[in-house]
Amino acid sequence: MFRLMRLWRLCARDLNLLWFALRHPQRPFWLWPVAIVLAYLALEPFNFIVPVFGVVDDFIVLPLILHVLMKFLPLHIRAGYDLRGYPVR
Repeated sequence: MFRLMRLWRLCARDLNLLWFALRHPQRPFWLWPVAIVLAYLALEPFNFIVPVFGVVDDFIVLPLILHVLMKFLPLHIRAGYDLRGYPVR
């Protein structure tokens, strides 16, 4: 249970970083299309893993994909976002 809560805290931080990166003027060209595909995967009713384990798809796989996506962001964008979750100005 505590690991799931840590994963969700990490997901919240990654969502804030994604929002910051989408508004950044020097964002990579691939960020908007990937964010749209990720939102589609989160909202669609079809489950990729096994239809019985839809919770695994929504609560485990999507946050992990989001976290990996944030690792591919350029360093200058991640550096503009400090560890507390606020943009550095």
